[in-house]
Amino acid sequence: MSVQEQTRERSNIKVQKPRHYQVIMHNDDFTSMEFVVEILVDIFHKDNLEAERLMLLVHQSGRAAVGSYPYDIAVTKVQEASMRAKREGFPFRLTVEEA
Repeated sequence: MSVQEQTRERSNIKVQKPRHYQVIMHNDDFTSMEFVVEILVDIFHKDNLEAERLMLLVHQSGRAAVGSYPYDIAVTKVQEASMRAKREGFPFRLTVEEA
């Protein structure tokens, strides 16, 4: 069989970008502002200025989106922040919502 006689198979594969989910931070009266900034810097990789801005937004609005990630990453960040808050004795709450 010659090269010209071979049949080529085509496949149409559509690659979709993963859905993104927002991590929502909720305000409470017990978690310190310093702790919230620390979480935003350490876990969500915000610079200090952005972390303080987001912390104040959460404080004033009651909640705010602090990042948008694929589902697994969003859930991992929420779990990491929640475990750290529990260790520190804070009732800090974060949730994940589809963006």
